[in-house]
Amino acid sequence: MATLYGICKNLRILLKKRQQYPQEKIIDTDYFIYCLEAVHNIESDKVTEAQKNLEQLTMQYGIASIYKTCDTIEGLETSLNELLSDDHNFKDYEIIYFVITGEANSICLNNYYYSLQEIAEMFEGRLEGKILHFSNAKVLDLDKEEAQYFLDITSAKAISGYGNEFKGITSSNLDKAFFNLFKEDDNLINILEELHQRHYNVCKLLDFRLYY
Repeated sequence: MATLYGICKNLRILLKKRQQYPQEKIIDTDYFIYCLEAVHNIESDKVTEAQKNLEQLTMQYGIASIYKTCDTIEGLETSLNELLSDDHNFKDYEIIYFVITGEANSICLNNYYYSLQEIAEMFEGRLEGKILHFSNAKVLDLDKEEAQYFLDITSAKAISGYGNEFKGITSSNLDKAFFNLFKEDDNLINILEELHQRHYNVCKLLDFRLYY
C-alpha cells in the first residue's frame, strides 16, 4: 500500500426533500458523485452548504450527483446499502463523498463515534473500485496498518481526505476540483500530480491526503 500526501449531461441532481437548482452545464451521464451528509435531523428541509456545493459541481463541471442525509449509523448503513443494491447502477458512482464530522479514524453521528474499522466491516468486500472521500468536516489521519485494513476489508480503491481541521476554511472548492479530475483520467497518481500542480497552496494548507 502506498500513502500519498499530495497537494492534492440533461440529468438533475437528485436531492432528498431538498430544493433543486437550475443547470446550464452539459452533464456527464457516465460519471456521478454519491454524497452522504451527516445532519442532526434528516426531516429538516434546510439546504446545506454541501447541497449548494453539489449544485456548483454540476454548474461548473457538469458532474451529476445524488445527495442523501443520515443522522444515525443505521441511516448511513441503509443509504449505502440502497446504493449497493442490485436496483442501482453502482458502477457509475466511483466516488462516495462523505460530509461527516469525526476524528482521525472515526466518524461522528449524533454524538456517537464509530471507527473506520467498524465501517469497513459493515461493508466488507462491497466497495470494490470505489474512492471514499471525506470533506474536511473531519480530519482523516490513518497509520499504514489502519489504512491497509480499511482497503483490504472493503476492497475500496482508495480513501482520501484532509489532515487539517476545518478552522473556517472549507475543502469544498478543492473537493470539486478533485472530483472533476476523474473525468479526465482514472489514474490516481496522475490525478494527484495534477491536483498538486493546479492547487498546490490549498492542498498544502488543508493537508490533502490519499491512501491507496
